Amino acid sequence: MSLKFGSKAIIFLSFVLCFSMYQKTSAQKKNPKAPKPAPVEAKPAPPEIAYTITMSKPYTHLLEVEMRVKWDQMPEKTELKMPVWTPGSYLIREYARQVQQFGVKNADGTALEWRKINKNTWQVDTKGVKEIVAKYLVYSNELTVRTNELNDEHGFWNNAATLFFIRDQLKTPSTVKINPFGNWRVATGLPPVDGQANTFKAENYDVLYDSPFEVSDFKEIGFDVEGKHHRLIMSGEGNYDLKKLSVDVAKIVEEVYKMFGEFGYKDYTFIVNLRGGGGLEHLNSTALQVNRFGFKPDQRYKSFLGLVSHEYFHNFNVKRIRPDALGPFDYENENYTKLLWVAEGGTEYYSQLLLMRAGLITEKEFLIGKATAISQLQARPGRFETSLESASFDSWIKQYRPDENAINNQISYYDKGEIVNMMLDITIRTASGGTRSLDDVMRYLYTEHFKKGKNYTPEDFQKISEMMAGKSLDDFFSKYVRGTAEIDYSGIVSAIGLQMTAEEGRPDRAPAAGERGPVIIPAFGADLTETNGVLTIRSVAQGTPAYDQGFNSSDQIVAVDGYRASQAFLQSYFGERKQGDKVMLTVFRFDRLREMPLVLGSNSRKEYVFSKLPQPTDEQKKLYHGYLNADL
Repeated sequence: MSLKFGSKAIIFLSFVLCFSMYQKTSAQKKNPKAPKPAPVEAKPAPPEIAYTITMSKPYTHLLEVEMRVKWDQMPEKTELKMPVWTPGSYLIREYARQVQQFGVKNADGTALEWRKINKNTWQVDTKGVKEIVAKYLVYSNELTVRTNELNDEHGFWNNAATLFFIRDQLKTPSTVKINPFGNWRVATGLPPVDGQANTFKAENYDVLYDSPFEVSDFKEIGFDVEGKHHRLIMSGEGNYDLKKLSVDVAKIVEEVYKMFGEFGYKDYTFIVNLRGGGGLEHLNSTALQVNRFGFKPDQRYKSFLGLVSHEYFHNFNVKRIRPDALGPFDYENENYTKLLWVAEGGTEYYSQLLLMRAGLITEKEFLIGKATAISQLQARPGRFETSLESASFDSWIKQYRPDENAINNQISYYDKGEIVNMMLDITIRTASGGTRSLDDVMRYLYTEHFKKGKNYTPEDFQKISEMMAGKSLDDFFSKYVRGTAEIDYSGIVSAIGLQMTAEEGRPDRAPAAGERGPVIIPAFGADLTETNGVLTIRSVAQGTPAYDQGFNSSDQIVAVDGYRASQAFLQSYFGERKQGDKVMLTVFRFDRLREMPLVLGSNSRKEYVFSKLPQPTDEQKKLYHGYLNADL
């Protein structure tokens, strides 16, 4: 029904409305007890925090740190805290143990009283004080991607291992000024402060603690991808080709861009130290370490590119696509999650996939690498003891602290995670007829979680995977993620025209001249290491001749059948014998010499290999091509 009003009616209605509002206002004036809007309290201004880091005597390994705090709302007691871990490396590392000569004064130089109230907290008496200056030294003589090193060649450090924060002020901005030694230059992902040399700013502590520094006479090359500038910083001399590196790293960056369609940063810095090994991801940078001669031959170079690919992909997977507990961070306690098999294992899977897509490794090399990873997993009895979710959750007490029994009761969420992510990718491709893949899961997490300010849970990851597959994947996740069932490799990969078989492989080789590290001789089965001529058992896997016949970790093997023992000799001696032969090992156990008989097992190990089905269907050919961009 439609109603029509004349002009007189409209005037009358307006009068009634105005009169009603007048009565309400008059009533409020006559009733002083009527509630009034609560006054808006002014938000306290955050402190102004500025750090200065100096390295006047690099040979002492001491970083000299000054923390200056200006704060009108300074409490009576101010707590300065040091993180106990750094994101990306899931272990409590107790950085406060490296702090020495702590002292604090007010603005006029008067010393203030302070005390340690727990392992990582310095409590300062600041009643009536508006500015404090804390100074301390940080001993820095451990080159890893998660610790600090200062010497006469360079300075490298993580801010979580170096800089205090104020209790409850992790959202506070800060600046960091570097006083480099001699002619050293500064590299970091933090943006510079305009007009101030070697001074950088962080919008909060999650950014500050996510931005390592390299200060040295490094070499540098830049390249642009999709309008974003990238820097490659090389600290140290080595057998690398800087121009070739920049071209190949750019190819990796381009492939990640193709996957997500954008970058989440303004610029990006790769910091490479040519000693040590490993990498650690950050929001717009990564810290990498590799042997200075690790760029030749070609296989070593590809291994380094795999490290670059892994850490760069973390720029999306972990730093932006965040598992439930990983950000905002608690820097004083463990941050537990069951999703490291996605965060780390998934990233390791993509590290090689991206190299293949970029043309840096072949389809064949990709499959050989995955088959090798499967062979290593299948040699671990621990795969029946620990699930991927449990390994992720227990990272804080196990992943970085493997012992001699780890092979029997643990798996790595990196290694098995890589394999399960591959199997999940193939499962999604198969179920969707090749229209969806794990790429789509990652893109959905990026757009629907990261871009909407949400972390994701284990339930979210399974649900999104099922969405892309178009069916329930509860059987897959129950068996291979939450459980410890043997993976049905052939049953999964047959959909793309492949099969997986276990073949009798060659015996593990003896180490090359001058090479150190563990070797497993299948006929014996123990993990052996040789240092300064001493051959020692490092671990013993269940089901091997060594395990079943009572050999222990830390046993030192002196001789076999009366001949001096070494890795190379055992390899050769056992290789000339057959399964069931008996030998006598002379062993030091707890400094007591013992003779221990050994019945040899098989002198070869199982190696898992992918091979193509002899008569693949058209659907298998299509899925194979969609996955590996190659013909079956």
